[in-house]
Amino acid sequence: MTTSLPRIGTSTAVPTRRDTFLDVVRAGAILAVVAQHWIMPVLSYSDGTLATGNALATPGWWVITWLSQVMPLVFFAGGAANLISLRRAESTRAWFAGRVRRLLVPVLPLLAVWLVVPDLLAGLGIPPQPVEVAGSIAAQLLWFLSVYLLTVLVTPLMVAAHRRWGLAVPAVLAGAGVLVDLARFSDVGLIGYANAVIVWVAVHQLGFHYAEGRLGNLGRGAALGLSAAGFGITALLVAFGPYPASMIGMPGAPVSNMSPPTVLLLFLALGQIGLLLAFRQRLVTLPRIGTALGWLGSRFMSVYLWHMPALIVVSGITVYGLGYATPQPDSTMWWFMVPAWAAACGAVLFGLLRLFERFETQPDTMVVTARTPQLVLAGLLASGGLLGLAANGFHPMREGLLHGPVPWVVLTAAGFVLAGRQLRRGPAVLTR
Repeated sequence: MTTSLPRIGTSTAVPTRRDTFLDVVRAGAILAVVAQHWIMPVLSYSDGTLATGNALATPGWWVITWLSQVMPLVFFAGGAANLISLRRAESTRAWFAGRVRRLLVPVLPLLAVWLVVPDLLAGLGIPPQPVEVAGSIAAQLLWFLSVYLLTVLVTPLMVAAHRRWGLAVPAVLAGAGVLVDLARFSDVGLIGYANAVIVWVAVHQLGFHYAEGRLGNLGRGAALGLSAAGFGITALLVAFGPYPASMIGMPGAPVSNMSPPTVLLLFLALGQIGLLLAFRQRLVTLPRIGTALGWLGSRFMSVYLWHMPALIVVSGITVYGLGYATPQPDSTMWWFMVPAWAAACGAVLFGLLRLFERFETQPDTMVVTARTPQLVLAGLLASGGLLGLAANGFHPMREGLLHGPVPWVVLTAAGFVLAGRQLRRGPAVLTR
């Protein structure tokens, strides 16, 4: 039969305009991610081996990561945006369909390109180790998509929990995260990966409290108090706990706050969120902010996915091809070269966007007919495939189809296909 899609009921009014503050947070976060990833590599090449280091390992520079580690802000803004869009959706099924496919479409060209790039590089005579490094770097950021897909799949359940129990939900998740860390640091190491879901879902939940709760109504004094509490707890846990001071993983460090994430990132999120909320009015009234947000907002995933391949291109030409070596971080030459390096990466990224941004920016003129269980399964398959790629990287297929990226790409593609066949959008009806 033919029936109209029901709207999701809520006692909270649906906003009629986009929330500029959330757009600013997301745009600032992606720019911070790009800047950090372009600036921190310390590279040199000799005798078939690409040496890699991290400029943020410079003594004292760990403090930069307390602001430059912005993945908590990405999940926070994503949680708020997911709640708002879910309230606006025709149905939970329609919302699932739109979210899953919108996340997966921009990644498809990246997978297609990097299935062949490692073999192409090997065919050009580039030694195996630099090819392996390039393939790992191109894939490693897919962990975010994998985890974010899971947060999307649990969003309707977490929204229901939010409306019933409020702040108790992130509080319970924080407690669970602490217990996971205790087990992890008691030599039950693998259990730490549970926090890859617990911590990020908790931060995602804070976004609900901005869109539909107390965080959205904080004055400057209260926001600064929240920020001080968040950063203060983070500092205490670093000073007296087992946590490293850096909020990103460092080469050779025995413990990372990111891989897997520790509960420390939840308290860091409170500090960062409070700081931004304190200056919310200034942020949303920056000159030309609307134009910048309009351009970047429609290319968010494309910028995220292709900024590391841009780094690979620049590194391949300069470090491998021309013998350039990164100067000692904090030296005069390093500060002199950083702007030129970032500009070169930006130019390459702009070219890649011209090729691939259409997968994200093209208007959505389709509806998806898959039912909710099928969409959930599609998201789980894609999440597993993306996680496998992030963990294993892209490698030459000549090494064997079953031992390279192909199985993970197939799993991701299966999730995309399972998300449903497409029909041209017509009236707001659906044939069941």
